[in-house]
Amino acid sequence: MTQPPTSLRDHFLISMPHQHDDTFADTVVYLCDHSEYGAMGIVVNKPSGIRMCDLLEHLELKNHTGILSGRPIFNGGPVRDDRGFVLHRQEPGQEWLSSHPINDELSLTTSIDILEAIARGEGPDTFLVALGYAGWGPEQLEQELRDNLWLSCPANSDILFYLPLEDRLQAAAATLGINLNLLPVHAGHA
Repeated sequence: MTQPPTSLRDHFLISMPHQHDDTFADTVVYLCDHSEYGAMGIVVNKPSGIRMCDLLEHLELKNHTGILSGRPIFNGGPVRDDRGFVLHRQEPGQEWLSSHPINDELSLTTSIDILEAIARGEGPDTFLVALGYAGWGPEQLEQELRDNLWLSCPANSDILFYLPLEDRLQAAAATLGINLNLLPVHAGHA
């Protein structure tokens, strides 16, 4: 896919306070792809209520590492919410059956082999798992940006993987020098 001149791949989308769509209110979306054909991302601050141990048990994968037990599975978005997506650091020597590189460090993998490796303690050290994704058709995201539904900023691995979920939205906005609590809850256009 060709990237548009203003591709937001490897960026965060930060929902504006007046975003009243329940699916995207108070969300941070990591954009995995953005081209003339549309955009695809994963919501990275909304847990699904499912834990990693629950997912592994559902897939009948033996969890050989207890550290994964309480790790949340994210509501990645409303599209294909029955399918898993693993956003992870690409580590040397690790290759997965269905993996899409996002940048030099990060990939998005959809094949079960990565979950099998994670369950054995042989997968990537840095990852998050989501069910579903957020998707936009051609020019749809650009229109939503013009309508002031989103802010965008370059992604940050600390926010993406290490910050507590409840702090990710404000932290992403803070990289732009913005405090979302000070923004009006009604949309406006200058």
